[in-house]
Amino acid sequence: MPGYIEDRWFKKDAKGKYTIPTARHGQGKRYKVAGIPGVRARSFPDKQKGAAEKWLTNSMADSDKGEFIDPRDGNILLREYVEKHWWPARTGDPATLETVSRRLRNQILPYLGSLSLRQIKVETLRKWLKDLEGVIAPGTAVTVWQYLNNILDCAVDDERIRKNPCRAKTIKAPTKAPTKARAWARDRVGAVQANLPEHYRILVDIGAGAGLRHGETLGLAVEDIDLEGGVLHVNRQIRTVAGKLVFSLPKGNKTRTVPIPEHLASRIKAHLAAYPAKAVTLPWKDPRPPQTKLEAKERAPQTHRLLVTNRNASAVRANMWNEHYWKRALAAAGIIPAPVKIQRKDGRGNRLVYQSSHESGFHCLRHTFASVQLDARENPVAVSKWLGHADAAITLKVYGHFLPEADGRGRQAMDAWFASGSDSAAISPDPPQDREASAGECEFTPVDDVETPPSDALDDGSDLQEDAA
Repeated sequence: MPGYIEDRWFKKDAKGKYTIPTARHGQGKRYKVAGIPGVRARSFPDKQKGAAEKWLTNSMADSDKGEFIDPRDGNILLREYVEKHWWPARTGDPATLETVSRRLRNQILPYLGSLSLRQIKVETLRKWLKDLEGVIAPGTAVTVWQYLNNILDCAVDDERIRKNPCRAKTIKAPTKAPTKARAWARDRVGAVQANLPEHYRILVDIGAGAGLRHGETLGLAVEDIDLEGGVLHVNRQIRTVAGKLVFSLPKGNKTRTVPIPEHLASRIKAHLAAYPAKAVTLPWKDPRPPQTKLEAKERAPQTHRLLVTNRNASAVRANMWNEHYWKRALAAAGIIPAPVKIQRKDGRGNRLVYQSSHESGFHCLRHTFASVQLDARENPVAVSKWLGHADAAITLKVYGHFLPEADGRGRQAMDAWFASGSDSAAISPDPPQDREASAGECEFTPVDDVETPPSDALDDGSDLQEDAA
């Protein structure tokens, strides 16, 4: 019979009649449970034979069902599990992995890294979340929680713990308060643009005129711009990975084509006349030295003639540009307070520190582009495609409040439909073959014939049927 308990302090004599002490009597743990298929032997101290018998019974039952999880595997520290087991198996976008690594180092391991997996209970997580309050933004807390949840899910799958405490019903996961995308009025866009150096002002035109993300505007090359065709191709962005700039595909690895308004086309021509494009060479996606021939091929540097470069004819680093140019322009336009002078750590003079401007970031230009398009009753599916969203549902979720209010055309159409049957004493539903003809007789103003005055401050709206039409 598999599974047994061995008494290592006593044994039977040669005749099997009397119990005599063994050579290791009084040393170490007395009872050893062994012989269970797929289960490592486990020892118990003297006077704990009952615990050994319970372990034997439960372990054999779980082993027979294929559900045995050795609690000793959960004794590994969270830090050790992450560094030796979870992190080495992570794959994906290098910039994303860099963000994950930073969150682990700053928000998870300093608080929970010294605890074993078994010690991380629901109560532990409640205290951890409390400690994070006021230290990180709610949006960051949501992301960090997702990382820890994944780590503990993997620990469950690796059969180190039985359940993930993050999934307990009594704990409330962090949430981020819903916010609405805010568009900028034309005068605000102009004020910020006017306070940027001249060779950077075209970035504002592209952001507001074509809805590109910041990294996409920085990665835009002259070969991506088809002025005759009236479109620009969003083929890449510039990102920072491991402290170095790289080219990579746009967000979601999706390239796209966006129409160019005449105003933007003229602004691009004027910019190129004053500031000719410069050829810039950067690694593709990952700046680290390749380890295989495939990696060498995938990471091979690419050269593109960028529309915007810095004064050294190099690619622009987004975070530095935000700090030194964008925030300065925001402050000059009165959108954020003036900077505060703080002495440098090395004592060599002062540095200017601006207020956090996440809500007034470059992304506001993208919001403005979306608002103008939807307020003009452009098809949300087309707007979604231009923005690079996975589908129109995302566009409507983020920007649906930019849709104009219903203007009564639906009511007019229904009145016309009912009027078409007013000669009858009673109106009854049309048969299926007649409904299409009746609907065709309804008179209403086509969407394209309705003049919608441009607005900078748009009202909320939810009449999506009109735009679908």
